[in-house]
Amino acid sequence: MAAKEYGVFLPIGNGGWMLSETAPHPEASYAWNKRAAVHADRIGLDFVMSMAKWRGFGGTTDHWGRSLESMTMMAALAEATENVKIWATMHANVHNPAIAAKMFTTLQDISGGRAGMNVVNGSYAAEFAQFGEWDDSLTHDDRYDLAEKWTEAVTRLWSEDRVTMRTPYFDLVDCESRPHPDTRPTIISAGRSDAARAFQARFADGAFLASDSLDEMRELSDDVHARARALGRECKTYSMLTVVQDDNDEAAAEKVAQWGAGLDREALALMRASWGIAEEQARAWAADAVGEAAFQTPYVAGSAATVTEHIRYIVAEAHLDGLMLIFPEYDDDMVLFGDTVLPALRAIDGEE
Repeated sequence: MAAKEYGVFLPIGNGGWMLSETAPHPEASYAWNKRAAVHADRIGLDFVMSMAKWRGFGGTTDHWGRSLESMTMMAALAEATENVKIWATMHANVHNPAIAAKMFTTLQDISGGRAGMNVVNGSYAAEFAQFGEWDDSLTHDDRYDLAEKWTEAVTRLWSEDRVTMRTPYFDLVDCESRPHPDTRPTIISAGRSDAARAFQARFADGAFLASDSLDEMRELSDDVHARARALGRECKTYSMLTVVQDDNDEAAAEKVAQWGAGLDREALALMRASWGIAEEQARAWAADAVGEAAFQTPYVAGSAATVTEHIRYIVAEAHLDGLMLIFPEYDDDMVLFGDTVLPALRAIDGEE
């Protein structure tokens, strides 16, 4: 059985992944992200990844109101690290494929072959409308059609001397992009819809999935694996998990309660509204939300043993190939995880 892969979602936007006034508040600074990436490299995580975010959600914490640009930051982190994979995010609806192909060839060269491209096709209208890059006429399926043609263009530019493509979204005419990368950068994609899973199976090396239950996660993971196999490919599956670790379960539970008490309901409502939920409905939901809504992903809270067992269980039960981890504080949290949980997880991999 292949070893599971564990990485970290970097805090490229202020506040990281906690919507809370009382939780640790990572800043959108290179210094903060560099420390997290260096920790990840030192403790032996497999990858670091950053999102691309162009507009935040306000509230009392100004959640993600300040963010760095993914590609620029990850190129710098490639120089600051040695072994960890470097995965940056590209929006297919914003970046021309010829520009993206050249950028990732450069990142692959800088990193010595560790580069990965997280392909996103744009889903939050307000982010892109503010600078004129949102097309209201495109449906959800249209945006995946765009992403497929865009990714086909990028991958061809990585391997062909000249590419001509005519599409409803962009044109390439006798387009050159040399040098080609020595090895193709890893391609990653997040999504759970049928169109998303079809895209992942055809183009991606890794799929990030979200679900409402462990059973649903297993179904989604199995579906992506099966679709990729039918195409003669492999696509690994991952999900996200926030880790709240302390000396014992009680101390970790106290952190969860403390951070939940500071839930930023205004930012939570605006985030929900950005998903297409009516603002009045989003505000009503946020007003009634419990403190755990401060966590943007599922979480585990407990001692090293509790965290290890929880991760082992969900990865095995959901048939996942790994997890992208979130740490509320990053510095001390990642060091503790690297000293205690990660060695235990690697040992489990070695036994299976």
